[in-house]
Amino acid sequence: MTEHSTIAVAMSGGVDSSTAAAMLAHGGDNVVGLTLQLWDQTRLAGKHGISEAPKAGRCCSLDDVYDARKVAEHLGIPYYVVNQEERFERDVVRPFVDEYLAGRTPIPCSLCNNHLKFDQLLQTARSIGASRIATGHYAVNEFDPERGRWILKRPADLAKDQTYFLFGLTQEQLAHTLFPLGRMTKPEVRNVAREHGLRLAEKPDSQEICFIPGGDYKQFLTAYLEEQGEQFPQTDGELVAASGEVLGHHEGISSFTVGQRKGIRVSSPTPLYVLQIDPVSHRVTIGADEELATRTLRARRLNWISIPELTSPMRVKIKIGHRHEPAWATLQPGDPGEAVATFDEPQRAVTPGQSAVFYDGDEVVGGGWIF
Repeated sequence: MTEHSTIAVAMSGGVDSSTAAAMLAHGGDNVVGLTLQLWDQTRLAGKHGISEAPKAGRCCSLDDVYDARKVAEHLGIPYYVVNQEERFERDVVRPFVDEYLAGRTPIPCSLCNNHLKFDQLLQTARSIGASRIATGHYAVNEFDPERGRWILKRPADLAKDQTYFLFGLTQEQLAHTLFPLGRMTKPEVRNVAREHGLRLAEKPDSQEICFIPGGDYKQFLTAYLEEQGEQFPQTDGELVAASGEVLGHHEGISSFTVGQRKGIRVSSPTPLYVLQIDPVSHRVTIGADEELATRTLRARRLNWISIPELTSPMRVKIKIGHRHEPAWATLQPGDPGEAVATFDEPQRAVTPGQSAVFYDGDEVVGGGWIF
């Protein structure tokens, strides 16, 4: 076994990564399975209503580790679990908490991909003699010799497209990563899993963030801060209309996200939505649905993939959410390290803390974080 012939597969215990491992192993590659242990799902159990029993459907659970190990045994490949809980908390969980407390809405999956599932995974792979990694993400990457760059593209199954969460990948990471499922549809993947005798071929996809039980962010924030010996910050303030008229009072900005309708608790003949959150004054601006629309977006902490940098205006389509339909916009450089986009048509709920990912056709031009 040589360094250049070994591929480390990130095995999450789901059908996608398991099928990727099976395809590579049966294709003649030397494959090693790796699972990153990221979060102890019993850690906050019993605090502030968090269930004692981890709920099914959350990624990276102990059951998933068990499933990944069983798949590795079935395939006859070496398998290792690598504990990365400390780094996961530092680079994903704590930033998530801080962003929410500051009135922004973060995306932990993108942070996890950037800091752990590719960066740390590649380092670990090299330490065991593997020169490349493979994952079960639905994406395509290929080298363009004319540009001298690795290009990230949307997959064949657009319903499973995960490029929105992968915009932070570097050229180095893309050069050493394989996406075996990129040109397949989900039904095809399940069929391949059946052909290889994988018992989890029918296993449902995980739907929840691994460290957020039941999707209740406020419950998690309260329990986590208590465990850390920290007080939940007092960020109560006024609920105001766009005109500045005070309409009510709220108990804390961490309970809100732009576009939210539930939990506003202000009487109105028409539905009200969160339009803006001010982390300094703690004011939360609310208004009608049509007031959520905006034509401008600013992004920072940028990463460029198909181009080395943005030096002049560029026509792109932009996704401002995982399920958002990419919308045409003109993207141009802003202040140093920033980009400004003007949409052709107003977009609903451009949310600080979320990712903005820029596309040129199927190519990911790059992306950044909305502020």
